[in-house]
Amino acid sequence: MTSLTDWLRSAGVDRSEPAGLAVAGDRAAVALPGGTAPGGTVWTGGIAEVGTADAAVRPRWVLWSAEVTARACLAGGVRLATCWDVAAAHRLLCGGWRADAGVAWARSQGLTPPEAGSGPPDLFDLSDDSAEPVGDDGQLRQSWVNGGWADGGAARLGRWAALAAEVAGLQRAALTRVNGSRSLAVAASESAAELLCAELGHDGLPVNRDRAEELLTRIIGPRPRSDAEALRLRSARDAAVLAFAPDGMACDLRSPAQVLKLLRTAGVDVPDTRAHRLRALRDTHPLVNALLEWRKTERIATTYGYSWLDACLGADGRLRGSWTGCDGAAGRMTASAGLHNMPAVLRAAVVAEPGHVFVRADLGQIEPRVLAAVSGDAGLAAASAADDLYAPVAAALGVDRPTAKVAVLGAMYGQTTGHGAMAGRRLRSAYPVAMDYLDAGDRAAQAGKDLRTYGGRLVPMRASPGEPPARVAARGRYGRNALVQGAAAEFFKMWAVTVRARLSAGSIVLCLHDELLVHVPGDYGQASAELVDACLAETAARWAPGSAVRFGSDTRVLSAWSDAKDASG
Repeated sequence: MTSLTDWLRSAGVDRSEPAGLAVAGDRAAVALPGGTAPGGTVWTGGIAEVGTADAAVRPRWVLWSAEVTARACLAGGVRLATCWDVAAAHRLLCGGWRADAGVAWARSQGLTPPEAGSGPPDLFDLSDDSAEPVGDDGQLRQSWVNGGWADGGAARLGRWAALAAEVAGLQRAALTRVNGSRSLAVAASESAAELLCAELGHDGLPVNRDRAEELLTRIIGPRPRSDAEALRLRSARDAAVLAFAPDGMACDLRSPAQVLKLLRTAGVDVPDTRAHRLRALRDTHPLVNALLEWRKTERIATTYGYSWLDACLGADGRLRGSWTGCDGAAGRMTASAGLHNMPAVLRAAVVAEPGHVFVRADLGQIEPRVLAAVSGDAGLAAASAADDLYAPVAAALGVDRPTAKVAVLGAMYGQTTGHGAMAGRRLRSAYPVAMDYLDAGDRAAQAGKDLRTYGGRLVPMRASPGEPPARVAARGRYGRNALVQGAAAEFFKMWAVTVRARLSAGSIVLCLHDELLVHVPGDYGQASAELVDACLAETAARWAPGSAVRFGSDTRVLSAWSDAKDASG
């Protein structure tokens, strides 16, 4: 049988050229657009052949879902270098989260997507059980969408790969119409980010179990040996707060209504128990500070306690969760198992394995720098030349740095009152192009007009008749911010996948908002740090070619995540 590598080469497939790929267990099928391969339009064989071809030919694998296919490949010991993820490209083109094969196919064919949750066909209805994936109505058959593509042998698997290649071609044409080569580049990086997500979930984050147990013992007490002991420890945590209650007043600290009553009885008059309100009053009564400290401890006890370690930390010392490359709104990466919300106090347990180090890189002031790039504001681009962008902005506005920072962030979030509002109004004369860009997004969102980010991601906006003004204004604020947040997410993912592609040893183990954590051999630490910074410069040149905006990163070599010092905001 012809090897996959030879088959691809005989068809003239070169680096980064598309090849549809479908994987089921240890079986794989590859199909080329237009059926250009001599001796057949589809190749079928074992998953190991895909790994060999990936290294030798390195095509751009076209996948219905990298989440599904990359996980199957990883289980077979294969890591794909690059891909075109039909689901990721669909989310760019059409917005939202839903991007199953049936929806992506329908939109590519100009059809109305099937209803969400249509589910599998009736068990007694055999009309959907067909060797042909496309029904008479032009839609993908639900049995195929629900996984039937993997149940019928090589022919069915090959047909699925061929359909993916067909949709990818239509998506490329549609994205080119949206934003030319820029959207194609973003689609490629969004697709590679889905491969990275699969690898993050597979590899996990290094965590020292002994260190984690020590930290939890210090914060919430020793691991309880029984339910009764767990209840006793919980009561002890509560008692530290209730010691400040007036006249020994009883209170369930997990009930916001009872806590509000407790605070008012103690003379602390607040409309609710939100953390920002309590932090402003923490010095007014010892009860307030005790309650805030209790909340931190209780969050760790209930969300990041011993049960969390037992469920998420493997015997190999890797903490694992599921990752996705797009949250469905601004397009940011998300993760489960607390990987995106781990309390800072527990980061001391995130320790590089013996003989290894972390390279931690955190983008500095990414949102205003992205705003400068996407708006084309020359003044704001000039300010980005400084390590601290807010210093020249403060000079231009005639205010101190903290006020300038609040003004810039307020402009991006639509804040019109409060601290920095007056300086915010001065932004219009200092940086009119950037402010006009935000205002245009705000107006379009208020009118219910869909937006697109710099990279081409659709941000749907839906207006309803008779909406109250407050809701319309809120949609405007969301729209202006989505343009910046969405573009920043696209920039970050392009940077992350560039690092992934350039690393010669080690791997990315965490993507946290604007921060990368890379785990590498110790003797490769400094070189990796330099590589991460070089990848940032490469990303900036590719993402915003010709832009004068300077992007920077606080990049350090560390033994533990907690060793990182926060860069200036």
